Amino acid sequence: MRTQIRPCPDCGNAPTNHLVARIDAVMSEGIEGLQRHLGGLERAFEPQMYWIGNHALPHLFRAAAVLRIGRVLDTPDESIEPRGRCLWEEAQKRGIRMSAYSLIKGGAHIYMASFGGKTIVFDMVPRPGTHDSSGVFWMDNKETMREIFAREGIPIARGGVAQRREDAETLFHALTPPLIAKPNRGSRARHTTTHIESIGEMQTAFDIAKVLSPWVVIEEELHGLVHRGTVIGGKVIGVLRREPAFVMGDGKLSVLDLIELENKDPKRDDKIFHKIEVHDAEHVKELAHQGLSLRSVPSAGQLVTLSQKASRGLGGGATDVTDETHPDNIALLEKIAAILEDPLVGVDFIVEDVRKSWKEQPRTGVIECNSAPFIDLHLYPLKGKPRNTAGALWDLVFPASKSI
Repeated sequence: MRTQIRPCPDCGNAPTNHLVARIDAVMSEGIEGLQRHLGGLERAFEPQMYWIGNHALPHLFRAAAVLRIGRVLDTPDESIEPRGRCLWEEAQKRGIRMSAYSLIKGGAHIYMASFGGKTIVFDMVPRPGTHDSSGVFWMDNKETMREIFAREGIPIARGGVAQRREDAETLFHALTPPLIAKPNRGSRARHTTTHIESIGEMQTAFDIAKVLSPWVVIEEELHGLVHRGTVIGGKVIGVLRREPAFVMGDGKLSVLDLIELENKDPKRDDKIFHKIEVHDAEHVKELAHQGLSLRSVPSAGQLVTLSQKASRGLGGGATDVTDETHPDNIALLEKIAAILEDPLVGVDFIVEDVRKSWKEQPRTGVIECNSAPFIDLHLYPLKGKPRNTAGALWDLVFPASKSI
């Protein structure tokens, strides 16, 4: 099986192997169904498996490294992703000893953390306790999430899942455009199409999403920008407005001039945030959707989006809005974490004005939940106050470390 990742315009700047993603989607559906039937049996043995894994795996990894099967890092290098790096940096401040193992140079890492005589092994982010929550098995499945949230009164977009083009067409006629189509599993807006207004656009969008998953979510497009709320230990630690590439009109400068001005921000140094590219077909399409072009002069205070993908690599931004978030919206995020029964969850929701209650804003809702959220997003916003999500997570995993 070939696993080489080729450039793909539908993946954006986060390319993934299409065949692997599709296989993963099918396997994940099967595993989720099996977990529903065997959940009780699995939970009965989870503490024992947790203990064995945390005690045996660190020795196994170091032995493998001695045999030149993979490598162990005792200090972070450039191969550590930002999410792991921020955890590592916070761990060092607390006396938590971290290391990482990777089978392939430059490949994904498995982390090990030790404190107070206890060692844990984790992938991507650490989790407290000796077993996974019930919600961790289904929160990444967009359709399962939709069904459960609807029963619990959580705002979501109207829609459904299609396996065939005929199903997609039926949903198109039952919903109110503009619509959005996306794979049932996956993230970072890969193979996602927005602003669907016609049956022809629906068919094309369905085919694009189908590349990554046999199941395609089709739903009404919500109004506003994507916001990420990260809930740790049942409490909201940070709320971030995840902005696609955009500029704010001043009534004087053209869109092109505003882009050039925004690109002068020193934080857009290609390390975390990137400059906005102006010769992208998606930018042209997004501007046309707003009745604009690069030469248009937007009015003062007019927010002009240049993409629908809130990706830093595509010129997107991120603004901390935690202190501005309406109490109803905070309560909504914490209620979601309670429904999931999970101590760590990233919730993506769309709202026009986070300062107002979600109850007062139509076509507002949750679009995705993440069991392994990018906690580094809150530590390095383009604008606004950083939030120490890594510290909040270590407080939960190794409570005594916060007094170090």
